[in-house]
Amino acid sequence: MTMSIFQFIRSKRFFKQVAMAVLVTLVFVFLLKWWFGVTTNHDHKIQVPDFQKVTLEEVAKKLKELDLRFEVIDSASYNPDYPNTSVIEQNPEAGEFVKENRKIYLTLNPSKYRDVVLPDLNGRTKRQAMTHLRSIGFKIGTLTYVKDIGKDVVRGMRHNGEKIQPGKKLPKNSTIDLILGDGKQ
Repeated sequence: MTMSIFQFIRSKRFFKQVAMAVLVTLVFVFLLKWWFGVTTNHDHKIQVPDFQKVTLEEVAKKLKELDLRFEVIDSASYNPDYPNTSVIEQNPEAGEFVKENRKIYLTLNPSKYRDVVLPDLNGRTKRQAMTHLRSIGFKIGTLTYVKDIGKDVVRGMRHNGEKIQPGKKLPKNSTIDLILGDGKQ
């Protein structure tokens, strides 16, 4: 006794198998949802604190209490408005919600301005020298004149009262005093 496909689809046996498949699928989906909720701490959120201007030691202590981790990704350019080695930027931002054991990425303020190589400005005009020094991050201090035929031509540089040579490294934002020719013989 063979059954045709149309008779099988209309039979009680077919409907029982379809109902069983739907029931097993629903149970599987609910179990999977429950399992994901338990293993991923779905409803457990931690609000990221604001670490602006906070030192690295304080950040480490606070993140350990919150069961979060951190990684320093870079040091930015020195900013005198922030304490040394304090946080300038963070990702995720303050106020965002994360799960436990999440990594917070921090950008720190260096302990000082980066060092810049002093260029050789001997023989350049005052205007060229001042523009060049400002463009690489130095400040211009006093202008001292010495007896020289070249008027307003650079004949040397000083930093904190000491004569300095080209090629020396000084912290960015240092003040450079220029020694210039007075144009007289």
